[in-house]
Amino acid sequence: MAFTVAIVGRPNVGKSTLFNRLVGKKLALVDDQPGVTRDRRFGPGHLGDLDFTVVDTAGLEDVFDESLAARMREQTEEAIRQADVALLLFDARAGITPLDEHFAKRLRKTKTPILLVANKCESRAAEAGLNEAFRLGLGAPLPISAEHGEGMGTLYDALREAANRKEGRSDEAIDADTALEGLPDDEAPAPKVLQLAIVGRPNVGKSTLANALLGEDRLLTGPEAGITRDAIAVDWDWKGTPIRLIDTAGLRRRARVVEKLERLSGADTDRAVRYAHVVVLVLDANDMLEKQDLTIARHVIEEGRALIIAANKWDAIEDKNEALKKLKERVEKSLPQVTGIPVVTLSARSGRNLDKLMSAVFKIYNEWNKRVPTAQLNRYLEAALAAHPPPLVRGRRIKLRYMTQIKTRPPTFALFAAKADDLPDAYSRYLINGIRERFDLKGAPIRLLLKRTDNPFAERE
Repeated sequence: MAFTVAIVGRPNVGKSTLFNRLVGKKLALVDDQPGVTRDRRFGPGHLGDLDFTVVDTAGLEDVFDESLAARMREQTEEAIRQADVALLLFDARAGITPLDEHFAKRLRKTKTPILLVANKCESRAAEAGLNEAFRLGLGAPLPISAEHGEGMGTLYDALREAANRKEGRSDEAIDADTALEGLPDDEAPAPKVLQLAIVGRPNVGKSTLANALLGEDRLLTGPEAGITRDAIAVDWDWKGTPIRLIDTAGLRRRARVVEKLERLSGADTDRAVRYAHVVVLVLDANDMLEKQDLTIARHVIEEGRALIIAANKWDAIEDKNEALKKLKERVEKSLPQVTGIPVVTLSARSGRNLDKLMSAVFKIYNEWNKRVPTAQLNRYLEAALAAHPPPLVRGRRIKLRYMTQIKTRPPTFALFAAKADDLPDAYSRYLINGIRERFDLKGAPIRLLLKRTDNPFAERE
């Protein structure tokens, strides 16, 4: 049974802490500063034997203009509309505030069932707030402490009751589930989900690009830099292929990062890159490939992720041919460790070239997963050695014996040699570039591990 729980409330009452508690991981950023969460974040929640989707939301604000706070409020209201039950969280130690009363009044008018949850009830300081909560007209508050894990049994009972009520209403859904019980579930295994992360400097259009790909205003956007703080993952499919799209916070140079929250956002983005399969580095076409862009690109390559460079706002460029030529030359010169990185020009706002971007994503994803047969590798090695033999080391030539691929994602090869430690880096790059060219692995990061083969006659010499 699909069951969705949205966590709502005014800023800084512990919504993200409860979200992390229910998913069992620190997925959402948590800080004493109010307004940390801005976008909706989804996660798989578990409480006892109850499994559900939990949604973390921005703090409810009483704002209805064109500001960032108003756009955050719209995201939260959409989460409430889509949920099966909403948890209205308040800080019991602070008591009921006028803002709590205002939003309780609005939530009483929604069709979504509301559970009133009193957070931070680990001490007697919460007793007054618990008593005040009855005037909100949402029933008895459920006392919990999201940080310490107290009161989860009470919350479980309330959620179980809400889930049972939903199950009782959804007779059609129950019948469909029952009809599927006798069918084998291993005939068509679920396809693997492609993890696609979007990264870049602040305000280059990452969230706008994510929304364009999703076909909806799922993520907050606007002229303000640094709107996205968490790495937000959205499950989606492109022409039948399941994808997990991850929008990330903008990354500035470390020297400019002074606030704790921005450091946390940067760490969240690094984690998203580490677990991604393909990473799209978004550039502003008016200010392309700055030093920070190159730093991000090198980090992606070092993590072994497949990299695509997307030049956004391309419709603002007058001489497109000359600009594209300069960009590709800069990429080849500045990132020589991976030649052939795909460069796609696009406009996220108008949706121009999104098909081209996704074609590049699937192509490089296939290269990243490619496996080369050992026989073909060693025929290549023979030809490479014949064309350019390894250099002499202390008067003796290094013997390269054989090569094999030991893993994919990224393609990783082991080269066995008599004096592997003495092989110059330049010759390793020669072999890697040859592999890239011969087996059509352009753009994918390649790792070559040198393995020493012991000489059985070394002790007799």
